[in-house]
Amino acid sequence: MKHEWRKKEKNYYIPKAKPEIVNMEKFKFIQIKGSGSPNNEEFSERVGVLYSLAYTIKMMPKKGITPDGYFDYTVYPLEGIWDLDEEGRLKNEFDKNNLVYNIMIRQPDFVTKEVFDLAMEMTKKKKPNKLLDDVVFGEIEEGMCVQMMHIGPYDDEYKSFEVMKEFIKDNNLVIKSLAHREIYISDVRKTAPEKLKTVLRYMVEDK
Repeated sequence: MKHEWRKKEKNYYIPKAKPEIVNMEKFKFIQIKGSGSPNNEEFSERVGVLYSLAYTIKMMPKKGITPDGYFDYTVYPLEGIWDLDEEGRLKNEFDKNNLVYNIMIRQPDFVTKEVFDLAMEMTKKKKPNKLLDDVVFGEIEEGMCVQMMHIGPYDDEYKSFEVMKEFIKDNNLVIKSLAHREIYISDVRKTAPEKLKTVLRYMVEDK
């Protein structure tokens, strides 16, 4: 039976459109860093490289390679950890060109460094791209977080962040890092801006 994150892991990926506290476990990710506006071609290229690798891993059994513990699954959504560079933090106005990011796609538990290395080798043969060398495999554990589903354009996310900050303050919590996580539940190519669904998440701790 296929593992579908939308159904099996709703608490992580399909939160309500209001803030809630969630405890995140340690998960495995393929990741690539970058900087600048997400509207740039460079960002799209990085996304493309991650998806080529993610689908190579998923389709391995079709190539006669079945990693230990493999199970069928839906590829996880694109996620990103976003922050501003030092120059961006000093500006009075938000400038997308000062963004720094680490975008990623979560991997199932059976994916090991060996599986990742093999997928990298296969992808380089089938879809060579110099950016593949910038992709890393690793684990991230966020621990206690506050998250909510933002519905609407990306440029309106600040409204949801304000709601989240109020919730954090009201619950005697503090934000651990100025960086935040976004998880892109909708396909931006097929969804109207006002219907886009994006999970927003801050790592928090007790005051």
